[in-house]
Amino acid sequence: MNKPIPLLAEAIAKKQAAVLATVIDVIGASPAKPGAQIVLLEDGTRAGTVGGGKLEAAILADAKAALQAGATLLRHYSLTEEGADSVGTLCGGEVSVFIHPFLPPPQLIIVGGGHIGRPLKVMGEAAGFEVIVVDVEPGRADVPELSAIHLTADTYVVLITTDHVSDEAALRQVIGSPVRYIGMIGSRAKCRTILNNLKADGVADETLQRVYAPIGLDLGGTSPEEIAVAILAEVIAVRRGGKGGSRSR
Repeated sequence: MNKPIPLLAEAIAKKQAAVLATVIDVIGASPAKPGAQIVLLEDGTRAGTVGGGKLEAAILADAKAALQAGATLLRHYSLTEEGADSVGTLCGGEVSVFIHPFLPPPQLIIVGGGHIGRPLKVMGEAAGFEVIVVDVEPGRADVPELSAIHLTADTYVVLITTDHVSDEAALRQVIGSPVRYIGMIGSRAKCRTILNNLKADGVADETLQRVYAPIGLDLGGTSPEEIAVAILAEVIAVRRGGKGGSRSR
């Protein structure tokens, strides 16, 4: 596929990360023309061209950075060997490029679809998450359905099963993954016991410190819906870098 927009559309449909770079202005001599586009996927696949050579290499490097940061960029390139924004060519022109990343929605994995999981699913979807509910068989030492899910750095895992065996089994499966957040429900005593079990099996302290347990912000609510709000609030705080405190103080 050598056309950028069809590749971008396919990536969005498959919920794959992609970035589109579009030449928006050209002054003087340049191999790139206004409107030229290139699409880059997270795995390195690309389609289209923005002039080739050193200019295209510089644009692709910035596109990769924009994809990793999840932020749009407006970049200026000088087609000279030296000076600000130089790309090391002799054309002498100037090129402006708008770089726009397209990221799949963050994943919220709810392990345990019970009385808290149901309202949390609805709230998570309303907040823009792709929500996946993993039901578990109580007392099992593994969660096979969880193993089938592709976990990424934009995945948030909530462990709210009905028993400590299932919570521990699920935690063991995700603790070494790149997920951004792992939260586990339960009393402090229960959470401490599970974390100590993993520590006894060689899981490092810094790895265990990734786990938010007991789960959720302290909002004072006790109903399933209120607990779901507290959990989602903590997930959003972690994702956005918030502190979870009141803005009025």
